[in-house]
Amino acid sequence: MELDFSPLWDNRQYLLGGLGVTLWLSVLTLLSSALAGTALALLRLYGPRWLALLLTFYIDSMRAIPVLVVLVWIYFAVPVLSGFNFPPFWAAVLALTLHISAYVAEVVRAGIESIRPGQIRAGRALGMSGAQIVRKVVLPQALVRMLPAFGSLLSVTIKDTAIATVIAVPEFMKRSETIAGQSYHPIEVFTFAMLVYFVILFPGTRLIDSFYKRVAHLGRS
Repeated sequence: MELDFSPLWDNRQYLLGGLGVTLWLSVLTLLSSALAGTALALLRLYGPRWLALLLTFYIDSMRAIPVLVVLVWIYFAVPVLSGFNFPPFWAAVLALTLHISAYVAEVVRAGIESIRPGQIRAGRALGMSGAQIVRKVVLPQALVRMLPAFGSLLSVTIKDTAIATVIAVPEFMKRSETIAGQSYHPIEVFTFAMLVYFVILFPGTRLIDSFYKRVAHLGRS
């Protein structure tokens, strides 16, 4: 069998545009998930009990439902129920955010609860408010402890953007599928796609791991 990678070179601009969509989708999802997940964790830990119960149900539900189901439901069911149509790109952002933020919330909660209660009591003894204790004592240490988990969520988020191909978001995987179908060279195209994801994700996860090793002492207490 003779491999032919010429379709990749001939469509390089098309693929590059898809990669740009993938990265933009990843950035928006990571930012919105980080903000939403952190808010969910803080409200679950420090909010009223009734709210904590609701948020626990939401977090556990999102982790129990495949992200593909969430994506398809938002794109196809929401317009039927509400009359509002999401553009494919923004439907993907919303679905991925709803899904990933649940995992972020659990990472943040675990990081916060890993801080020894004695430090919180010491902050109160010094006259610090609850918000000050969280901001100046708990979160700086917890964030360091969360880094390895956030590195994993970074990889998961970028890989999960490929799911957006099912609603025709023109991201990298969707365009790879198009080229593979038109050129009849799926092995070459999908091997290249696999290598692109590896080149993006492997250095990123190693960089986060290396950074964590340098700052891990800041999270010890």
